[in-house]
Amino acid sequence: MDGKKTLNLRLAILPIAAMLLLLIIGYGQLSLRIESLLLVSAAIAAALAYWQGYRWNDIIDAIVAKLTKAMPVIMILICVGGLIGTWMFSGTIPYMVYWGLKLISPQYILIAAFFITSAISICTGTSWGAAGTVGVALMGVAAGLDISLAAAAGAVVSGAYFGDKISPLSDSTNFAAIVADTDLYSHIQHLMYTTIPSFVLAAIVYFIAGHTNLTGSVATPEKITEIVQSLENLYHFNLLLILPPILVLWGAMTKRPVIPVMLAACTLAIVIGIALQGFTLKQGLNALIDGFNLSMLSDQGHNITGVVSDVPRLLNRGGMFSMMSTILLVFCAFSFAGTLTLTGALPIIINRLLKAVHTTGQLIAATLGTTILVTGITCDGKLALLIPAELFKGTYQRMGLDNKNLSRTIEDGCTVIEPLLPWTSAGIYMATTLGVSTLKLLPWAIQCYAATFIALIYGFTGFGITRVMPGNSLNNKETHVKSPNLNHCQD
Repeated sequence: MDGKKTLNLRLAILPIAAMLLLLIIGYGQLSLRIESLLLVSAAIAAALAYWQGYRWNDIIDAIVAKLTKAMPVIMILICVGGLIGTWMFSGTIPYMVYWGLKLISPQYILIAAFFITSAISICTGTSWGAAGTVGVALMGVAAGLDISLAAAAGAVVSGAYFGDKISPLSDSTNFAAIVADTDLYSHIQHLMYTTIPSFVLAAIVYFIAGHTNLTGSVATPEKITEIVQSLENLYHFNLLLILPPILVLWGAMTKRPVIPVMLAACTLAIVIGIALQGFTLKQGLNALIDGFNLSMLSDQGHNITGVVSDVPRLLNRGGMFSMMSTILLVFCAFSFAGTLTLTGALPIIINRLLKAVHTTGQLIAATLGTTILVTGITCDGKLALLIPAELFKGTYQRMGLDNKNLSRTIEDGCTVIEPLLPWTSAGIYMATTLGVSTLKLLPWAIQCYAATFIALIYGFTGFGITRVMPGNSLNNKETHVKSPNLNHCQD
């Protein structure tokens, strides 16, 4: 370490324990601003780095290196704000909300949100795309129906990450297979053991919740009619309004660069707003930067005085500027992650953890725990897949376990858990895009966290665990331990 002091286990745990304690008590119990808590955590990690022999320039360089990797995420967040503002401007989101209110019964909104976002994310391989397009519209439908927005957001996140987890088009799914040295389709088939049961469980809960009072009071038919009529009066609805989301979904399915596609969708929405709704170019650019406001319709001669109060709540949203507070949170989170990386604390903790692993159940539990920890500490989904895969791969091989057990476990601990942590990129994106805080939607994101518990059960019971025949390579004949009918796949 070039003369730098090496941490012992207690010092390595210190900044991580401090961050978790600050977030649990400060954010969870006292409702303190998460940005300030992350900055305090970063200061503790920086003090530790300084004690090791690093200086301020080293700490800044480590933070900048992390933020450099985060820049694409930051730019996407800015584009999402512009997307929502321009889609309100064009009438795209109001059009989808309009049809949602007309076609979806209140008792089926949660399960519909779950199924629709699942289908979109499977086809596109992107949870962000599914949540940022149909997810936003479904949140508008839920608001119009007076359904709990936390429940609706949880259903959207669950559906979005169901597809992101098992779609062969998903970056995280491909990456998990690569870092664990396993075949993509074997990885996806093996994922079904934990993903299908959690999907079924989530669907049952959403169905039951929709038919009870768990999601709050339901809007009266008169109120829904008033909202639908208000939207009809304010906008000129046309099938052309769905072109912007189609463009985004096409870009996701064909793996086009995300930011150019999103900017193109913003431009198309502005053109549609000018051509069909009668807005001006200046108003379109204002919607892109500052977000849409109902007063823009007033400027076009619409009478908005009699509009029901729910309509402004639905429409006054978006704009690139609305993402600035979110970006500040990203900066604070990555300041801590960069500083902690410099100290080298994480590998010390994980290497000590490996010494306590002796059974398959312990190995699965250690992999899940490590993956969740790395996800929360690094705020980087790719690193959270890579680091545990590299550290645990040898242990899986020594214990006669096929690598697809490893690839499945890191997905169960990272891909679907990342949006449930308020300070990660995915958590920030989902909370900001859907307009519901992470802690409020978390209990309803059943698909995301249920797989983790199912994976633990499998680890300790042996069900769904694939073992490699002694003396054979990973790609030769395998034995499937207690895995009836669900997936008898031979590599």
